[in-house]
Amino acid sequence: MIDHLGPYLLGPNDTPENGIYTGDARELAKAIPDESVDLVFTDPVYDHIDDYRWLAETASRVLKMDRACLAFCGIGWLGPSIEAMLQGGLDYQWQLILSMPYRNGGHIPGGFSQYISCLWFQKGIARPSRQVPDMRLWRPAEGPFHWAKNPDFVAYYLDAFCDDRNVVCDFFGGSGTVPAVCKMLGRRYLAFEIDPAVAQTARDRVRDTQPPLFVPEPEQAALWT
Repeated sequence: MIDHLGPYLLGPNDTPENGIYTGDARELAKAIPDESVDLVFTDPVYDHIDDYRWLAETASRVLKMDRACLAFCGIGWLGPSIEAMLQGGLDYQWQLILSMPYRNGGHIPGGFSQYISCLWFQKGIARPSRQVPDMRLWRPAEGPFHWAKNPDFVAYYLDAFCDDRNVVCDFFGGSGTVPAVCKMLGRRYLAFEIDPAVAQTARDRVRDTQPPLFVPEPEQAALWT
């Protein structure tokens, strides 16, 4: 099982980096080898539309063929975000909806939205390992990360789009939901976060996340294919 992408040590590890690196993703991503990533799963700042174009361009380069790029998107920026990612060279497939019936969502003129969209783009044709519903509920989160994306939502789709021998890349790591779920499911990950304090919060969160009880060694993994 690989433990590096270019110069980057992949998670989960008990090192200070832990697969989460501090810095501007636009610069850090340049060191990721072409066609070395199995899934991009990330949460850009919604009104930074050019980040969605850059995300698609970079995912087009680093993703293996027939793999997916999943990116959260606020409903108010849905159209511009899709257009920007199309300009970046990926193909649009679907929206995966994170429904929030138990809380007020983002405010829009005349009301508020009770869902967040996760855009499913792909390089080639990404075939999930099982059928994926286009909507899942956002249950109220517990603990200090109530403002982060629901881990159950991330876990469901991450598990559908990659297996335990795959590498997941999160260019906008935030509080570390994707890396924490990767550790919980036994996936390798590489994450970037520009804010040093937030990056350390993400590392601490991953450190405190329970890994799977059993992860097959490389020679055992061959029996699982």
